[in-house]
Amino acid sequence: MPDRPLTVLVVDDEPSIRELLRHHLEHAGYRVQEAADGENAWRLAQGGPDLIILDIMLPGLDGLEVCRRLRAAGNQVPVLMLTARDEEIDKVLGLETGADDYLTKPFGIRELLARVKALLRRRLTEVVPPKTVSYGDVEIDLAAGVVRRRGKTYPLTAIEYRLLDYFLSHPGRLLERRQILEAVWGPDFFGDERVLDVHVRHLREKIEEDPSQPSRVVTVRGLGYRYDPPREGVWDHAHSD
Repeated sequence: MPDRPLTVLVVDDEPSIRELLRHHLEHAGYRVQEAADGENAWRLAQGGPDLIILDIMLPGLDGLEVCRRLRAAGNQVPVLMLTARDEEIDKVLGLETGADDYLTKPFGIRELLARVKALLRRRLTEVVPPKTVSYGDVEIDLAAGVVRRRGKTYPLTAIEYRLLDYFLSHPGRLLERRQILEAVWGPDFFGDERVLDVHVRHLREKIEEDPSQPSRVVTVRGLGYRYDPPREGVWDHAHSD
């Protein structure tokens, strides 16, 4: 753990919400920065906060665009998105957006603090051993955190990295939904399980030769997922449980 308070950037155009979050986050031991719009959020994000709580509906740049810019710049800071109830999860956690988790308004403070803690714990304990796998025109480079396919490079988000690493570490095994959620999101995860499906869908967009007919990350209906290693692939995975 770092010897400094972890910094959480709170981005919301409602002063009452920023004040509420600041109070509880500081009480929990975090250092808090605030922004009321997307432009200031983007500026403060360059200072390296440890996590960003980001509302979607913002004046100027909205939260989705702020997150897109962060990921396009290679910034993998955990992003917890705040959404209205009518927002589509697929849009919030979309391939081009790269948010790690989301909460709908109104939300409970205890749940928000639990999500913050889980996201930060994963970030602080994450290690990147050298791992590569290739099959067909797909090359997965976990050391660099990217997928190369058909001449294009697709960076992995932090959640996609951990999800793919978990799949690769358990080839050919049925992994139940709760098992995956606890391994990737943490044992204290109690949010919407559809988060898993959305991240799997967008991971497939990066690693499958035909995402509409996935052959690597296979759905086991009613149970979970299974990673089928390619027979023609080359696999170098240094992993220890």
